[in-house]
Amino acid sequence: MPHMRPYSIGRAARLLGVSPDTLRRWADAGRLPTRRDETGRRLIDGPDLAAFAVALASEEGADTADPSPYTSARNSFPGIVTAVTVGDVVAQVEIQAGPHRLVSLLTRESVEELGLAVGTEAVARVKATNVHIDRAAPA
Repeated sequence: MPHMRPYSIGRAARLLGVSPDTLRRWADAGRLPTRRDETGRRLIDGPDLAAFAVALASEEGADTADPSPYTSARNSFPGIVTAVTVGDVVAQVEIQAGPHRLVSLLTRESVEELGLAVGTEAVARVKATNVHIDRAAPA
């Protein structure tokens, strides 16, 4: 497995679509394990962040707002890899992007070349020929 660098509070907050202050409060409350580096900065290990992202997305009332409004690619989902299942030829990769869980089937070779593992930061890009839109019920 490739060496994975830990996430800073700021980077992890961007991936989860929350402010760094919110993430610090969650860490202080014991919801998310952190550790400190030699300079005293808080760090989050990738597998811990992946597990927290899944738990956060499954909480009732999870915010569904787009965490990245500064891109023209409306079908781009930055997130964290939460599961990788590798077969002889094909692999399945799950990404948690804020409240969105995306699952992709790709070749084993692609997974290995990209170094995808639980806790790795990744961007899921979706291209579809059919897009269905449902209107939410009025409040």
